[in-house]
Amino acid sequence: SACFPTSLDELSMSNIYESAEATLGLCNSSCLTKVELRVACRGISDRDALSKPDPCVVLKMQSHGQWFEVDRTEVIRSSINPVFSKVFLVDFYFEEVQRLRYELHDISSAHNGLRDTDFLGAMECTLGQIVSQRKLSKALLKQGNTTSKSSITVTSEELSGNDDYVELSFSARKLDDKDFFSKSDPFLEIFRINDDGSGSLVHRTETVMNDLSPVWKSFKVSLNTLCSGDHDRQLKCTVYDWDSNGKHDFIGEFQTTYKEIRTDLEGRQMQWDCINPKYQVKKKNYRNSGVVVLNHCKIIKMYSFLDYIMGGCQIQFTVAIDFTASNGDPGNSCSLHYIHPYQPNEYLKALVAVGEICQDYDSDKMFPVFGFGAQIPPDFKVRDIQSKRIWRCLGSIQGVVEAYQACLPKIQLYGPTNIAPIIQKVASSASEEMHTMEAMEYFILLILTDGVITDMADTREAIVHASHLPMSVIIVGVGNADFSDMQMLDGDDGILRSPKGEPVLRDIVQFVPFKDFKHASPAALAKSVLAEVPNQVVDYYNAKGIHPKCLSDYDESTRPFSP
Repeated sequence: SACFPTSLDELSMSNIYESAEATLGLCNSSCLTKVELRVACRGISDRDALSKPDPCVVLKMQSHGQWFEVDRTEVIRSSINPVFSKVFLVDFYFEEVQRLRYELHDISSAHNGLRDTDFLGAMECTLGQIVSQRKLSKALLKQGNTTSKSSITVTSEELSGNDDYVELSFSARKLDDKDFFSKSDPFLEIFRINDDGSGSLVHRTETVMNDLSPVWKSFKVSLNTLCSGDHDRQLKCTVYDWDSNGKHDFIGEFQTTYKEIRTDLEGRQMQWDCINPKYQVKKKNYRNSGVVVLNHCKIIKMYSFLDYIMGGCQIQFTVAIDFTASNGDPGNSCSLHYIHPYQPNEYLKALVAVGEICQDYDSDKMFPVFGFGAQIPPDFKVRDIQSKRIWRCLGSIQGVVEAYQACLPKIQLYGPTNIAPIIQKVASSASEEMHTMEAMEYFILLILTDGVITDMADTREAIVHASHLPMSVIIVGVGNADFSDMQMLDGDDGILRSPKGEPVLRDIVQFVPFKDFKHASPAALAKSVLAEVPNQVVDYYNAKGIHPKCLSDYDESTRPFSP
């Protein structure tokens, strides 16, 4: 199309490529690194005289003047001085002002949501302030920016290059009984001893009720979190008897190192005396307050998104475009499909923003493109999904754009808005890849639609099935329709289930209304819809135990970017 190069210039392709590098971790800038943030609070006020707060901290980051939730800590019951075990992992850019907001909430409900909570205060700062000071302590501000007596401390640490995990499982025998009318309710805390002598909470097990010989659930933790990659770093392990009032009774403690823990891999089961120093001084024949046993130790090699891409994994990019009548007559300037001579429509903007990034990871540059809801010549009937693949474009995403523009005068917009058949079609190809048990192809389906779908039940069923496959689904809502019902497909607000009640195995859907990015750059849209894809790729292959193919044969000198 003669008008399209002008549109490409207006879309600022350089911004899109910059977004791709930042989003997928391919940025060549030495200024980018990952930072771990740990949080603790002190002096939280009680809600009332009868109960202590159940605190949770929500981390938000500012983008385009709005605050978006990044992650949140666990909820600690009945605590006024919580030390959270949750570690926030964020990217640090030296050249950007990254504004953060920490919100402290008192979570009273069982589902840990934020609707029925008490807001206890917030602290705003920049990531640069935290990393430059390494430990930042500030008072929390209440509603109206009045200073409270509560404070929050954020500690930062640059993430080392060791991304391996270790899976650990502990149990105990003959722990001291701290309860009069029942047995102790023990839980275990593991602290990493830092260079300055302070301790950072690594993991807190669940509480095993009424049991002096508990078996705690196994857990996974990165070696960086556990010991900063230093196998000789001291680890302090403490056992408590849980009490509902938050005043947990100390049972005992011991110290070890990851190096010592690893001896379990050599076939020797490690165990430690759980010592209460006060009893050790007072009681002559005191031996211990129980024994803690390491039941299981396993090293888990964690591969990154780049490991799989550099190992030969291809991103198979598929597009589906809504040609239902609700878009309006393409010949009318009010139509969402109207081709303006100088300004691309929303379909083109979304297609180019996402497609320009994905095409770089697809070696054959063959993009299956489906249309749905159109009446197709010569008989102008709505066809089934096998007949709906209107192009398979070669060369680049611009080939898709040109084919899209060329087809509009030849079809009639109709309906309905059914997307389940398209998800099932791509899932069929992903299923074939799954059975190879190799990391060679991962499928991304981009669906562009102007309204709420009419086959929601079938779509939920298709997504639950696809969650078991090497596949992700990106849905961009075009136009000004009410897309609130579409948010349920994105698992961020809860677990999506099929009509039969089966939950998704993993969150594979990202839904974004284009109107939220109408006045932003295409880079912002691309970053939003593709932000979860690298983790989705890694989570799928790691869960299946599938390693990158030919990674050991990869020539380091051929890397196009540095992670």
